[in-house]
Amino acid sequence: MRKDEQLALMRETGVVAVIRIDDPGKVSPVFDALLDGGVKCIEVTMTVPDAINVISEVRDRLPEGMLLGAGTVLDSQTARAAILAGAEFIVSPITDLETIRLCNRYDKAVIPGAFTPTEVVRAWEAGADMVKVFPASVGGPAYIKALKAPLPQVPLVPTGGVSVENAGEYIKAGAEVLAVGGKLVDKKAVAEGNFGAIRDYARKLVEVVAEARRG
Repeated sequence: MRKDEQLALMRETGVVAVIRIDDPGKVSPVFDALLDGGVKCIEVTMTVPDAINVISEVRDRLPEGMLLGAGTVLDSQTARAAILAGAEFIVSPITDLETIRLCNRYDKAVIPGAFTPTEVVRAWEAGADMVKVFPASVGGPAYIKALKAPLPQVPLVPTGGVSVENAGEYIKAGAEVLAVGGKLVDKKAVAEGNFGAIRDYARKLVEVVAEARRG
């Protein structure tokens, strides 16, 4: 998949599900629940045990029209391993220049992390496709709105503390895409095998984003 296709799919629903769980054996049912809920972009973080192999296994059963990425990527070596395993996009909590260069070299979308205006601009100038604002919970939607005022050209992806309750406000503040982890892939629901709860939350989240965009 070309980078422009990757980015278009992210923007379509405006939600990237962040999978950060302790049991790699439960990634597949979580994956299915998210698909049923309408989330088309899924990020497996490097904090998941055996994450590279998990990405490889998920890739082999990825339905058409879905996008699989790797998150919490801190360096270019990990980014390359994830891409070779099947990741179509790379997300990081930091801005590592070599990681950005590597992703651009392989035509994969890259979303490095930043927080201050200076960090956001440096990531953008270095070749980021979007910039992850992390931790977004520190400033909330108001901070995204404040960043967009002088930087309307930079697509921002707030991450950290995003939920059904505030997703609409983030979109209205100017967020391009929302990355949602713990509220969506709830650890208690995963532990109890309550994957229906994850599906239902995903559906609500997609609906809230669509409504905010219309409004």
